[in-house]
Amino acid sequence: MLNLRGNMGIGHCRYPTAGSSSSSEAQPFYTNSPYGVALAHNGNLTNSHELVDQLANTNFRHVNTDSDSELLLNILADELLKRVDQPLDTDMVLDAVTGVFKRCRGGYSAVVLINGFGIVAFRDPHGIRPLVYGTRTSQHGTDYVVASESVAIDTLEFKTERDFAAGEAMVIKQSGEMTTRKCVPDAKLSPCIFEHVYFARPDSFIDGVSVYQARRNMGAKLAEKILRERPDHGIDVVIPIPDTSRTSALEASQRLNIPYREGFVKNRYIARTFIMPGQVARKKTVRMKLNAIRSEFEGKVVLLVDDSIVRGTTSRQIVQIARENGAKAVYFASAAPAIRHPNVYGIDMPTTEELIAFNKTEAQVAKEIGCEWMIYQDLKDLEDCVRQENSALETFDSSCFNGKYVTGDVNQAYFERLHAERCDARMQAKNMGFTPFNRTISTPQSDESIDMYNAPQ
Repeated sequence: MLNLRGNMGIGHCRYPTAGSSSSSEAQPFYTNSPYGVALAHNGNLTNSHELVDQLANTNFRHVNTDSDSELLLNILADELLKRVDQPLDTDMVLDAVTGVFKRCRGGYSAVVLINGFGIVAFRDPHGIRPLVYGTRTSQHGTDYVVASESVAIDTLEFKTERDFAAGEAMVIKQSGEMTTRKCVPDAKLSPCIFEHVYFARPDSFIDGVSVYQARRNMGAKLAEKILRERPDHGIDVVIPIPDTSRTSALEASQRLNIPYREGFVKNRYIARTFIMPGQVARKKTVRMKLNAIRSEFEGKVVLLVDDSIVRGTTSRQIVQIARENGAKAVYFASAAPAIRHPNVYGIDMPTTEELIAFNKTEAQVAKEIGCEWMIYQDLKDLEDCVRQENSALETFDSSCFNGKYVTGDVNQAYFERLHAERCDARMQAKNMGFTPFNRTISTPQSDESIDMYNAPQ
């Protein structure tokens, strides 16, 4: 990046939550009308079908892909076009973003480059997806950077200034002049709590919360629940499932006064199994990803700690590996509550029926994955773990745990349509002889390394 010429730029780390994983949908997306606009986006729109219809039949704009990032770009372009008789200035652009907020529902953060004008960044009116900015002083004045996680700002040796508020937009003109506006004055911040559980790096800060400290708190709460429910638990060793759960597992072991051990060695050249394309690929990958150290399991009652359980594919095989290496009994603790509902705001989760905890008790999940005891974090405790670091956080998007969707437009009809789309994708993939990635279709020719989420940086 240091060798690139220019004074403005946007980039993106590709993890598709909608559309295709092929290079044709790699971001940023670009449209030449008006002005020449490029956009990179993290999140997911929940009213995509409505927007496609608007663009085609009312705004007469054509989209080339199934990506909701291209939809978001075209909605912004249409809002700019409505104001094309006005001077292209900060107020006009912020008014256009306000128009985007009125039309686009879901969780999203975006960075935009407008040719000859500057950079625009905005966070959805619920603040579901994270967005933060930083500054540094250079010989030319003040430089700005906007990213989905604060670690990107740290790496570039900028100073983190603050997170975007819900419904806030920023304009950075080519001249270096920076302006922010709360485009939705009554917006209420409801950040996605799953960022703290799984997605964010532990050295990140999101909405004033240290992800590392939040995960330590999760481990402490897990230990409290274990002691409350089984004071005579008989656990000999606490072993994390690498990597995300390490922080929580270490804190739990200290609170339980039980040794913490690294019982699994991870192959770092294998992608994260939660977001691997296809269930068969996930099953094959677990054995390639983790290898056990037998001495840490043999003859012991083992408490395995993971950040969360989605499909149960990984958990089931990990329990089996523990038994093959001599574990006397296996307990399994999740730093997150039971995931019983899909997340529709930018985390690619399966349909409800594919979630292992759907319509199951903890005892039934334990039987399903083959362990003696299954311990889930309580939702109230999880939210307290994050809120403990920032008391101003009143509400969260915890939809994958409680089924309450903060945008208010996610209902049974939405899930039926999503299920139908995925079934169609699987059928099309079967006919063409390759494996679909949930809503997506991926051919061997377009196979890509997929990790994390749509993160503008």
